[in-house]
Amino acid sequence: MAPIPGSGLAKGLAVTLRTMTKKSHTAQYPDAQPELPPRTRGVIGLFEENCTVCMLCARECPDWCIYIDSHKETIPAATPGGRERSRNVLDRFAIDFALCMYCGICIEVCPFDALFWSPEFEYAETDIHELTHERDKLREWMWTVPEPPALDPGAEEPKEIAAARKAAEKLAAARAAEPAGATEGAPPPAPADAPDAPGAGQARRPAEGGSE
Repeated sequence: MAPIPGSGLAKGLAVTLRTMTKKSHTAQYPDAQPELPPRTRGVIGLFEENCTVCMLCARECPDWCIYIDSHKETIPAATPGGRERSRNVLDRFAIDFALCMYCGICIEVCPFDALFWSPEFEYAETDIHELTHERDKLREWMWTVPEPPALDPGAEEPKEIAAARKAAEKLAAARAAEPAGATEGAPPPAPADAPDAPGAGQARRPAEGGSE
């Protein structure tokens, strides 16, 4: 059956009329901030204390927008005769958000949990060169990272927490057993009048010498 001429136009006008009769819900941004989902990919925050300059994030980044500079420091030996050790010290950690595609690969491959997603999105600039943010700015965004969601009631305990709890319980049990073991293994005190008791022989010698 051939369509009636003008039916498409009538349907379009009907949708327009229905929309015109509905009340609009406009968020007056920036006076009213939007409610963002908990897993919003706004910007990347850096927890500098966890960074070991392993360079995994920079190598795995498909856009090569992460810039890292570091130097090595020598740590003196902890014990006499020990060996000195060297460690990498972070000098620069910058991300060019003009190139970043927000894929999250750098956050996933970081083995030390130094990178996190922040819902912060208000970092637009008038100059594209100012979209390269250094580690100071990335650290400020770290404090806007939301807390991780709570585990399900039936979920298994994380391996890190379980290992730490077992180590703490083992240490507490060892400390509790130390006083009991020390008292059980110690020899009983000798009586004062025993021959081998300290001071017993010294007390008798003057009396024996006087009787002779």
